[in-house]
Amino acid sequence: MFELLEKLCTASAPSGCEKQVRELIEKEISPYVDSVETDVMGNLIACKKGSGKKLMFAAHMDEIGVIATCHGEKGQVYVSALGGVDPYASLFQRVRFLNGTEGVLALDGTNDLLKSLTMQKLYADVGAKNEEEAKKLVPVGEAGVFVGDYKEQNGCVISKALDNRVGCFILIEAIKKMKQNKNDLYFVFTVSEELGLRGAKTAAFTVNPDYAVAIDVTRTGDVPSSDKMALELKKGVIIKVMDRSFIAHPLVKERMVTLCEQNKIEYQMGVLEKGGTDAGAIHLSGGGVPTGVIAIPTRYIHTPGEIVAKSDVENAILLATALIEEGIA
Repeated sequence: MFELLEKLCTASAPSGCEKQVRELIEKEISPYVDSVETDVMGNLIACKKGSGKKLMFAAHMDEIGVIATCHGEKGQVYVSALGGVDPYASLFQRVRFLNGTEGVLALDGTNDLLKSLTMQKLYADVGAKNEEEAKKLVPVGEAGVFVGDYKEQNGCVISKALDNRVGCFILIEAIKKMKQNKNDLYFVFTVSEELGLRGAKTAAFTVNPDYAVAIDVTRTGDVPSSDKMALELKKGVIIKVMDRSFIAHPLVKERMVTLCEQNKIEYQMGVLEKGGTDAGAIHLSGGGVPTGVIAIPTRYIHTPGEIVAKSDVENAILLATALIEEGIA
């Protein structure tokens, strides 16, 4: 089952360039739904008709990355961030541009700059000898992603882009496993979440759901470098109570808790002081949408070495499947 997750993580899809992942997902889910279409923003929207109210699921396809902005006379390729890229976590990391060119993010200056490091002080070294050669290798506007191999180890997955390919994976597997559905279901794989929930805003307007659930990663508090929070790997799927972008609607949140209790799905309740998901845009759409979040505890988010536990992913699939089959109202 996790072979599909590896395919999703290995694909390159920085914000605004989600084609590789979208085509892979469409191929996987088409046999299990009534219709699949891509909207003008690039969101993939699949529908499975039912007799109940509209229930929308959302998982974003994009990952953080970089985009070439200009070049230096010594062959530097200067880049800007696509999404929440931490310059300290990015220094000396490899990046792969969509045209296949790879480089290393290096410091444009002395180590004194580390005290106030920004993305503007980094450049991609692609082995170019001068500006002309650099322009041929990586033209202005070429987007790229961080390089981080997929690895399964000790019951965990280590990879780049688990934010949010693991959410896409969970939704795909739940679609494949569903045996019935009460609600009129819409499965939306969104674009440009990392740039401000852009795809979710338009998709929610199009679908106009009665209820919604976003599936995404969330931070943990189980390593020394993390903020204090009661979330850990290998302790179950997270039912989010709130984050910086929204507060879960009681009806949706309590429905998910009930399904976990009934189906003996291991879960934990999540309160986040930082970060957000597509739920932040969806719940404000139209006259308002009761919305919840299924979250996967993840270490080192927005780095090339994100880590999730396979057992937490499996519990998330169970919850998503139960919600699809049993519905909300």
